[in-house]
Amino acid sequence: MANFRPTDRLTGFLLPPSIDEWLPERHLARFVVEVIDGLDLTALSKSYRGTGSASYHPALLLGLLVYGYATGVFSSRKLERATYDSVAFRFIAANDHPDHDTIAAFRRRFLPQITALFVQVLSLAREMGGAGEGSSRVLHAVGMPAEGC
Repeated sequence: MANFRPTDRLTGFLLPPSIDEWLPERHLARFVVEVIDGLDLTALSKSYRGTGSASYHPALLLGLLVYGYATGVFSSRKLERATYDSVAFRFIAANDHPDHDTIAAFRRRFLPQITALFVQVLSLAREMGGAGEGSSRVLHAVGMPAEGC
């Protein structure tokens, strides 16, 4: 007779889950968040009026774009979907789900700044040796030659 582990999809968590516990310590998504948290995003932040409904922080949206480019997810619709389906994207989005229009508008509105910030992220990645294969993809996506490609 077979001995299977029980499968129970209906029992809730005993404690609220921490998204921080869902990823390994040295995951690329953690690296992206850490690097972006160290960037000066004042120019982006100050361009928001502060009226109307609350906006997503530029660090969150930039993190989605950088991680998306590093992992081959470019479309704003796919990035939105990934915040539901992927633990890494969910971690970057802090378990929130910006819609594709918000992501696309952010990319369109801040494209020159985003390009410069990508270069900073990649520079830090090279210095720290943390981005690995993902950095090559991002370099190609922003039109820079990657070393060893």
